[in-house]
Amino acid sequence: MARVIIHADLDSFFASVEQRDDPRLRGRPVIVGGGVVLAASYEAKAHGVRSAMGGRQAMRLCPDALVVPPRFSAYVEASRAVFEIFHDTTPLVEGISIDEAFLDVGGLRRLVGPPEMIGAQLRERVQAEVGLPISVGIARTKYLAKVASAVSKPDGLLSVPADGERAFLHPLPVERLWGVGAITAAKLHAEGIRTIGDLARREEAELTGAIGLAAGRHVHALANLRDPRPVVVGRRRSSIGSQSALGSRRRRSHAELDVILAGLVDRVARRLRSGERTGRTFTLRLRFDDFTRATRSATLPRSTAATATWLETGRRLLAANWPLIEERGCTLIGITISGLVGADAPEQLELPLDAEQERGEVLDGTLDRVRDRFGSSAVTRGTLVGRRIGLEMPTLPDPGPSALR
Repeated sequence: MARVIIHADLDSFFASVEQRDDPRLRGRPVIVGGGVVLAASYEAKAHGVRSAMGGRQAMRLCPDALVVPPRFSAYVEASRAVFEIFHDTTPLVEGISIDEAFLDVGGLRRLVGPPEMIGAQLRERVQAEVGLPISVGIARTKYLAKVASAVSKPDGLLSVPADGERAFLHPLPVERLWGVGAITAAKLHAEGIRTIGDLARREEAELTGAIGLAAGRHVHALANLRDPRPVVVGRRRSSIGSQSALGSRRRRSHAELDVILAGLVDRVARRLRSGERTGRTFTLRLRFDDFTRATRSATLPRSTAATATWLETGRRLLAANWPLIEERGCTLIGITISGLVGADAPEQLELPLDAEQERGEVLDGTLDRVRDRFGSSAVTRGTLVGRRIGLEMPTLPDPGPSALR
């Protein structure tokens, strides 16, 4: 049976929900967020406004934009309603984020009809039942389906036939390849590679020499239509993270960034424990005033979900990079904990805790129980009182251990 994958992606999700719920915003440029743009409507995007842009810059680009505060509960509710439609379409759904998913519909041709009909019906249901526009890409592979949905935006549907894959993909710029950011694109441009077709015609060895072994193999495979990844149902996250955009470019002290780091670690470690997960690798992400970025990681000998352990690890990485921060300034700080396993994984049980780790886990457990009973803001660190760490963006629920048994 031929594999057919749909990539469904809600258009300007947060902004579309705001326009749906407030008729005064429809057809007008809308920015969700204040100091930092969380989302922009297509009317605002037409003026150059983009997500993660500073609020002042966004208003300079689009002075007529209407700025609204985020309503995360409304976005979560809308996402749940859309995912119900996804699961009603096919049991093979892999959520990617709160506003996009892959659906395998290859087995529905005889029951429902051709993939284009399924995609059209899905779009109609999302619009009629949830009131939101959604773009759909249909193809033989995940990658091509995602590119097709991006090309079809806004509020469109594009199907890539198996015999038209090269004609569709190869004229596109190399920036359309998963994993090709600004730095990799610049290296490829230096090699005379501008389009995906240019890249596909190169030998893999040329690419690995230019951008590294793993990246070279990855982009060469995608450019030559090799993407065997299936839609995976019930996959748990491989990492959990959070970030805080600092908005203005004033220089911040080490103490200020330490407070933000502590808030982010507390947030992520709490999410780890609520999902009965532990992790081993801590990654610190920094963005500087000149728009350059730095990523630093440390891997622990033992997986953990303990706040104190991760905060100590994060502080070491922050201190090691403080000279760079002082030199360039910092506009964003983010953390990710990866290498996740279940808290009851056999390798965890084989490594005993030392006394300090045991005390930390007992304290975390007590605080979590208080927050579960009285609310997440019932207990917080003294250094975080009255401080803004940044908004906690809504994410897809992580399937719990019971869902995987």
